[in-house]
Amino acid sequence: MIFMEEYIVKDGKKLKLGYTTGSCAAAAAKAACWMLLSGQRKEKIKLQTPKGIELDLNVSNITVNETSVSCSIQKDSGDDPDITKGAHIFAEVGFSDKEGIEIFGGKGIGTVTKRGLDQPVGSAAINSVPRRMIRENVEEICRITDYRGGLKVTISAPGGEELAKKTFNPRLGIVGGISILGTTGIVEPMSEQALIDTIRIELNQKRKNGAKYALLTPGNYGMEYIRKNINVSPDIAVMTSNYIGDSLDICKELGFSGALLVGHIGKLVKIAGGMLNTHSKYGDCRMEIMASHAGAAGLDPEHIKEILDSATCDEVVRILKEKDLDKQTLESIARKISFILDNRVLGSMETGAIVFSREYGLLCETENARQLLKHITEE
Repeated sequence: MIFMEEYIVKDGKKLKLGYTTGSCAAAAAKAACWMLLSGQRKEKIKLQTPKGIELDLNVSNITVNETSVSCSIQKDSGDDPDITKGAHIFAEVGFSDKEGIEIFGGKGIGTVTKRGLDQPVGSAAINSVPRRMIRENVEEICRITDYRGGLKVTISAPGGEELAKKTFNPRLGIVGGISILGTTGIVEPMSEQALIDTIRIELNQKRKNGAKYALLTPGNYGMEYIRKNINVSPDIAVMTSNYIGDSLDICKELGFSGALLVGHIGKLVKIAGGMLNTHSKYGDCRMEIMASHAGAAGLDPEHIKEILDSATCDEVVRILKEKDLDKQTLESIARKISFILDNRVLGSMETGAIVFSREYGLLCETENARQLLKHITEE
């Protein structure tokens, strides 16, 4: 195992970066593919992550057979308290009669059983970015070795089934193991107070530069939506992560006239339940909230139960659309979000929210959201 040397500094503390299970899977697949196609043993492997950081990793548990090679990379999550820290992620690469590169999940990798997740029902819980990383790195070795045949890549994580019990995978409908995750390939640790301090610094800077209205979003999904659908630069938005209540408190303290929150339904629906820290460790009431509002809108008990059994909010929206109750239910949720946000700031400034889904686009917004957005675009 090679520990990363890269750090980030938050609140005056050096926090060591780590790398994701997706990076482990891609690096293991790359190393196994090299050994299979070149016949040469590989005990260290370099991997370029989507974030642009190059990893140089030890290769462990090498097993060479006539038609396949298996090896592992040990997960290092840096200073982030990750359940999978220290776990070995294995990749076995073997010859296949089929063209191209097939990717499968083996022992310890979860299987998707509910609709609406990153992968379809029945697939291994290896998310899109890790799948792309695995494919690209295996294809790179194929080009280097001039191999044009088919390959089968199987990712596994011994002990993954037990590890998954400590995650939200069972609730999401991922059974039998962990998920292979990561969008940047890198784990960036962040203490809660350090993150809140960072939010304060950004908001204070914008206020001192003359901004009277704050544009807030929990994360990358919100930034993407702002960039594509709202006529403002995402650069003016401040990322709150899960700390929506703290961010509103800071806006109030700094004297902002208003704050508009733009976020994915999966985060913002929690606000309708009074949760202004939306981290899953504090609870996950998404389906219960949506079911209650849908029931008040007239949804029958059978479909209310279906909502309660759903894995994602997009799946709930699909159910509501099929029953022609999406508009009424989502407007009810928006009114509750507005009430909770206004109650947090006690009338000291305007608050509003725009709620979207990556699959369905704009879902609902509070009554004053467009007026707040106008103020923001005019600044």
